[in-house]
Amino acid sequence: MKIAQVAPLYESVPPKLYGGTERVVSYLTEELVNQGHEVTLFASGDSTTKARLVAPCARALRLDAAVKEPLAHHYIELDQVLDEVEQFDIVHFHVGYLHFPLFNRQSVPHITTLHGRLDIEDLVPLYKRYGEIPLVSISNDQRGPLPWANWQGTVYHGLPDDLHFAGGGRGDYLAFIGRIAEEKRPDRAIEIAVRAGMNLKIAAKIDAVDREYFHRNIEAMLDNPLVQSIGEIDDRRKQDFLGNASALIFPIDWPEPFGLVIIEALACGTPVVAFRRGAVPELIEEGVTGFIVDDIDQAVAAVAKVKDLDRRRCRQVFEERFSVARMTRDYLHLYSRLVKDQPQLQSASDFVAMMGG
Repeated sequence: MKIAQVAPLYESVPPKLYGGTERVVSYLTEELVNQGHEVTLFASGDSTTKARLVAPCARALRLDAAVKEPLAHHYIELDQVLDEVEQFDIVHFHVGYLHFPLFNRQSVPHITTLHGRLDIEDLVPLYKRYGEIPLVSISNDQRGPLPWANWQGTVYHGLPDDLHFAGGGRGDYLAFIGRIAEEKRPDRAIEIAVRAGMNLKIAAKIDAVDREYFHRNIEAMLDNPLVQSIGEIDDRRKQDFLGNASALIFPIDWPEPFGLVIIEALACGTPVVAFRRGAVPELIEEGVTGFIVDDIDQAVAAVAKVKDLDRRRCRQVFEERFSVARMTRDYLHLYSRLVKDQPQLQSASDFVAMMGG
């Protein structure tokens, strides 16, 4: 198939440091290329890919201090997609709803994976107006606020099998990775570690919008001798960071649509202690790959039990449920269905030929 992948421009594909959406787009793009599909990736110019790259900006917008209007670059990106849209069998968007007015009536099949939270009242009239846009959720929980939308399926994220390997957890510390943000609740992670008497390593970025929260709520907590903040880390450092941890602490306080770090931890054989919010119950098998908790007391008790979990089983569950091959297979199934339903496709033989059969 000829497939376009349209990524956000805030981070490169894959991101150099933090960036869940762009990381998933990269895994999917490269696996599609590996399987013989003709893929065009619309992403920042500092992206790395085996696909054909079309870049509306030279580098990731978050890393470019000169950028003041990031939406301007995204509009250029959408126009570039329109320039080539007739060349593609399907266009896969990962940019939220920015493209809805332009592609609502396009004849070329397209699909949109929604990577963010949907429990925002302002989104209701938008998704009702564009109710025909085919959507993909990244968890079943994510659909909750918009159950009537044009959902085509749920596709859980996946990682390459060889990206990480099962570590031994010999570091005797708890890990927190993500953003220093109120909804991520690093304060909970610190309290859990201190009450459990365990070291906590925090690998996280601080966005400008979260700096006040950091200074007000977190900065003083970092003075505790059990807590070590190491800043943002890349994929290479994640292996040691997660693989050597006794457990990942995922103490979120918002409806997390997925939680990529959960499956990154499982890929490293590391169990997860997570609060019961968003997609967490869909990703963690209670007492097998971790524990799902409702408060800090339960989390402290769970930390004491993670040593009894089989880290090899955590890795095995990752391979069974969260591989990039499985994710790509799920998306190809959706692509095939949408392409097959298009009226301009003349015959079943045309479809078979398009799919490489």
